[in-house]
Amino acid sequence: MAKKPSIPKGTRDFTPSEVAKRNYIFDIVKKHFKAFGFQPIETPSFENSDTLMGKYGDEGDRLIFKILNSGDFISKVDDVTYSSKDSSSLTPKISEKALRYDLTVPFARYVVMHQNELDFPFKRYQIQPVWRADRPQKGRFREFYQCDADVVGSDSLLQEVEFVQLYDAVFTELGLEGATIKLNNRKILAGIAEVIGAKHFLIDFTVALDKLDKIGKDGVKKEMLAKGISEVSIEKAAPLFNLTGSNADQLDILGTFLKDSEVGSKGTEELRFIIETISTLGLQSAKLGIDVTLARGLNYYTGAIFEVAAPENVKMGSIGGGGRYDDLTGIFGLNGVSGMGISFGLDRIYLVLEELGLFPKEIDRSLDVLCFNFGNKEALAALKLTTVLRKLGLKADLYPADAKIQKQFKYANNREVPYVILLGAEELANKSFVVKNMASGEQQTYALDAAQEFADSL
Repeated sequence: MAKKPSIPKGTRDFTPSEVAKRNYIFDIVKKHFKAFGFQPIETPSFENSDTLMGKYGDEGDRLIFKILNSGDFISKVDDVTYSSKDSSSLTPKISEKALRYDLTVPFARYVVMHQNELDFPFKRYQIQPVWRADRPQKGRFREFYQCDADVVGSDSLLQEVEFVQLYDAVFTELGLEGATIKLNNRKILAGIAEVIGAKHFLIDFTVALDKLDKIGKDGVKKEMLAKGISEVSIEKAAPLFNLTGSNADQLDILGTFLKDSEVGSKGTEELRFIIETISTLGLQSAKLGIDVTLARGLNYYTGAIFEVAAPENVKMGSIGGGGRYDDLTGIFGLNGVSGMGISFGLDRIYLVLEELGLFPKEIDRSLDVLCFNFGNKEALAALKLTTVLRKLGLKADLYPADAKIQKQFKYANNREVPYVILLGAEELANKSFVVKNMASGEQQTYALDAAQEFADSL
């Protein structure tokens, strides 16, 4: 007996219904990307390893899928490297390419390579799959789509304001009212590290802090201590991790705490501008709140950072995130180009919409009408009618064989087809067709040349 096939952990097959629901999300996100002036691009699924490695921190590097070189790659490894069994020295010799970890670093590479063709500020959106060698769990996959929007070539904080509005517009149309857009600034984190005497541990500080919701305060403290951050420094920062009150109140507390830090004060000013501008403009349904524990442990963020939480009645990780990266293109030789971008977590958004029952009921409808097959002559007439209905904008199909009528009805029921067309010998002789409403059982007869009348009735 042949072995039952399987797929790698962290990957999925998608049914027609699931694809329809995913496309529903894609369409809404694309609609608003376009409304905000973003242009689409695409990049390869894999990049040269040196494009990706070193851009996401040590933890990110470990999650990058490496692609083995083609041919007899082992024969090209010298005996010393091979016998050392050291993956860090062996990997560069057997793998020169890797699957993309996200869409932002490839986008930075794209900007550098095409800089003479672009008009700055350049606003792009990109919806493509990415891969991470992460531990699969609910809402976390090894292969998943990202929906990104970025703008490069502008350091204006109005870009941050627009991204808040973009999040709000998309989640409002999706029906996710009450989604919370959490906001912080890497300059504030740098200022905190400076004030508490842990300036040289900024990366370790932010990586540990970013895990607060996963491992709790004790876990974060333990990790910080293990990285060399003193207990005194951790205790100094502790009060900030329990901030309460309005956004204005929290900004005042931050301003006082960071008054002796130039970079921290700058971050507070930037945060205040975004919060106050959004307060003036208003939001449709999303909430905007400060979260100084938000770190998003990616090294390339330099300013504002975002993370979106699903409505409170759903237990789910972040459904979106992003931030300001003032010199990301500098890693590829193009300095001084400021950038800002956000991402929508498609797979998690899907799970949230599914749990809350927010997908439109008709989304699974792949056919509006099915013509039954009563034989060769009748089928030819039904196919002509089907062709006309398709041109009128209906999703129409003809059952391919003159099977028993019960089998054709069963097929229509399984496909949840709302209307079936009966065009048998009698109808063919009368130049008519009968439409049966599958929900009510009612039937109506139309002239064979009155397809438009039927279409208009739906």
